[in-house]
Amino acid sequence: MTGKERRQQLLDVARALFAEKGFDGASVEEIAHRAHVSKPVVYEHFGGKEGIYAVVVDREMRTLLEGMTHALSEDAHPRVLLERAALSLLDYVEGSTDGFRILVRDSPVATATGTFSSLLNDIASQVEHILGVQFAKRGYEPKLAALYSQALVGMVAFTGQWWLEARKPANVEVAAHLVNLAWNGLSNLDGAPVLQERP
Repeated sequence: MTGKERRQQLLDVARALFAEKGFDGASVEEIAHRAHVSKPVVYEHFGGKEGIYAVVVDREMRTLLEGMTHALSEDAHPRVLLERAALSLLDYVEGSTDGFRILVRDSPVATATGTFSSLLNDIASQVEHILGVQFAKRGYEPKLAALYSQALVGMVAFTGQWWLEARKPANVEVAAHLVNLAWNGLSNLDGAPVLQERP
């Protein structure tokens, strides 16, 4: 195995272990054992558990943020952007379950600090910019975009945490209901919502 291949193998093993046991429950010994290497190999590549954990978290944050940024980057109707953002998060939860578990386990969405909260703040900043433009076009107070972006991102993030375990209904249906609530409000809920932009 080349050094690059070994490094990737260790990251894959550590990612699965951190998702299963959390940072505190995982150990360099177990990472090494599962990778069929000695502990010094792990230390050589990452300097220890903290180093490998930092790389795993950084990669997961980057993957999720890139997906959300892409979902919000194209010019589209605000409702379609909201649909894309909700689906992007749910697609990440479905496709990178271990990664999402790692991000939320040690930094739940309700806390003000931690990696997941930091990531959500980055996403909320992007949403705030989009909402600010839309608010200005419609004559609403653009300063309120920050409040609304936090509310929307929090709603989607909490739902993503719930859906991580529930997995029903399908992600497209969950996204449609999220958008239904965000777009129509409780007083105008659609009884059978669907996404305007089908994936």
